[in-house]
Order: sequence, then C-alpha cells, then structure tokens
Amino acid sequence: MYESRRSGKVIRYIILFAVLISVGVYFFYKNGFTNSVEGIRDPIQESASGSVTIERGEYRFVVHFQYSYDIEALVVHTHDYGSGVDSLLSPKDLALAWGSVAAHNKDVNFNWDQSGRWYSWHVKSWDELDEVGGKMGVITQSANNHIIPAGERVKNDVMAIKKGDHIRLQGYLVNIEGYKNGTKCYYWNSSTTRGDSGDHSCEVFYVTEVEWL
Repeated sequence: MYESRRSGKVIRYIILFAVLISVGVYFFYKNGFTNSVEGIRDPIQESASGSVTIERGEYRFVVHFQYSYDIEALVVHTHDYGSGVDSLLSPKDLALAWGSVAAHNKDVNFNWDQSGRWYSWHVKSWDELDEVGGKMGVITQSANNHIIPAGERVKNDVMAIKKGDHIRLQGYLVNIEGYKNGTKCYYWNSSTTRGDSGDHSCEVFYVTEVEWL
C-alpha cells in the first residue's frame, strides 16, 4: 500500500510538471521573448501609385498605394484581431522597432502593449530613454503597423510572426476606401511619417513580402 501511494504521488507530480512545461512552451511561442538587435536601418519609403481591389463579403475595398515601404525591424509586440470591419483587411498588428530602440530593447523596460488598434509603451523613469534619444527617439524609431496581407501565402507568413522576431517586410503604405452595396462607408488612411504620434499615426501597411532575418 505504501509503494502504491508513493507511485501515485510521483505520477501526479510528473503530470503537473508536464502541464507546466506545456503551458510555458505555449506562451513562449505565442508571445516570443524580449531581445535586442543592433544596426537596423531606418525604413525606406518612396512615392508610389496604383491600387488593388479586395472583396470581403458585402464589402469592396479599394486599396490605393501611397508609398512603397521597405522596413527591417525587431518585433516588440503583436496583436491579432478577429472582429470589426478593419479585421476583414488586417488580421494582425505589429509593433516594430529599429535603430537604437531595437538595439536597447532588452536593456530598457519599455513595457510594450497593444489593444484597440493602438500600441503603447511606458517606462518607470525618463532617464531610461537616454540611450535611445528620449521620448522622441522612441516615437521616431518604433511604430504600430496595421498589416494587410497580399494574398493567402503572405497572410500565413504574417500570422506566424511573433514577438522577438527580426524581420523584413516589403509592400506599400496605403489609403483605403470601402464600399457596401455600392455606397462608400469606410476609409482607413496610413501615416506616412515616422515622427507622428497619437491618433492616425499608425502605418496601414499592405504587405507583399515577409522575410525572417
């Protein structure tokens, strides 16, 4: 009887340990990890023209290319979206960093977060930001990106991106008009500068290529 009770207790510990390991692995791959990457260049943006039309149920979206966009970045946070008109186009937002922010991401506790199509960060002391050029350094070297995948292949790649990845994305910054039953009922315009903040400061990014670096 003693050996039986002891064996049962050992089995319960083994099961509990396995569950804890599984949960840890799940959250690691879901949320990634905090790291830093040095030497990431500024995004490259050039004037562009053209458009594509995307049909989603009752909606027809005309996506107008404003600028070609080529960004290498460290992914500091991600958020998936599955409801609302925006999610018909953009199932995922990526908070991206480059320059000194990416280089010091592990040293500075930025506390990155995303919700409601916004990204945010906060530090305990402004002194922490000296290495990245202060508050303006964070604003000009990080951005929230509403990702619109150009097709299923790109969508699969986009959905696989996680926090801590070092990636390169190529495509277009876009302005979007939406129509329902022939009536214009929606618009979504991209920021086209890295120096803005607050409302309308996110990049609406039609992505054509994803590369892990």
